[in-house]
Amino acid sequence: MSDVARLAGVSIKTVSRVVNDEPAVHPDTAERVMAAIEQLGFRRNLGARNLRRGSTTGTIGLIVEDVGNPFYSELNRAVERIAGAHERQVLTGSSEENRERERELALEFCSRRVDGLLIVPAGMQHGYLVPEMRAGTPVVFIDRPAGDIVADTVLVDNIGGTVEAVTHLAAHGHRRIAFLADSAGIYTASERLRGFREGCARAGIRYDERLVIMRKPTEESVGEAIRTLLAGPEPATAVVAGNNRVTVHLLRALAHSPNRPALVGFDDFELADLLDPPVSVIAHDVSALGEAAANLLFARVQGEQSTPRKVVLPVRLVARGSGEVAPR
Repeated sequence: MSDVARLAGVSIKTVSRVVNDEPAVHPDTAERVMAAIEQLGFRRNLGARNLRRGSTTGTIGLIVEDVGNPFYSELNRAVERIAGAHERQVLTGSSEENRERERELALEFCSRRVDGLLIVPAGMQHGYLVPEMRAGTPVVFIDRPAGDIVADTVLVDNIGGTVEAVTHLAAHGHRRIAFLADSAGIYTASERLRGFREGCARAGIRYDERLVIMRKPTEESVGEAIRTLLAGPEPATAVVAGNNRVTVHLLRALAHSPNRPALVGFDDFELADLLDPPVSVIAHDVSALGEAAANLLFARVQGEQSTPRKVVLPVRLVARGSGEVAPR
């Protein structure tokens, strides 16, 4: 507050009156104070004040890409279980893969005095969180790291997972393996592409950029992509799908196709084992991801001051049938 007072040319008491909406502050003075607050990135953090007094607000914030995605629904439930054990409630919002929406949600949760934040980041710029973190609000990033700040992060082994997928398909005779994934600007997609390339190198398969398509997964975009990958004189005989939504859209596109490539999807999903053929996947424990992040957050809430941690959880191949189809 002293920095704000100095920049605005007023007393600290005046700054306090403005941020607490107290009367008897001239409008021009209040405007100068608010401009200084905006310029310095200062935000009132009542949650931090409560922590200093030894009390809490009883809530934490969770920001995911889309709460309607079963992956994030399971993540949310895991966070709720840990939060319940700490007598907290969870406020959840969907960023819709929009960095401005993520920022808006994060700062809104902070203004509501949450005791901590869990964020699946939509962008790579998180400097806006620095004033909140300095004021005492712990932040843990899930599934993807922060872009430009150092903070606690819990990830899964994206590279190792796609290496294993390619290795598995190559072991069943495939040499024309495609990679169909989300937009390249998304951390998990880019890391899984790195794993795909590494898997090709380990298997002695030439990496062919024509077999890599990365874009926002919709029923239309995935359908168009698989038609492209299966066309021409040298079509793909196998596909690694970059996440559960890509896999589901891909299965819809191939539902009535007589020419179905072998498939390994990243992320397990409900009923994958009941399809024909059952879908082979790179699976990881989504609940463990949420629990690890929530436990780390509550350790910070309770005062742990160690350097920021990076936790990487393992993945495993679940071979069910779709990834074991030989090339035609």
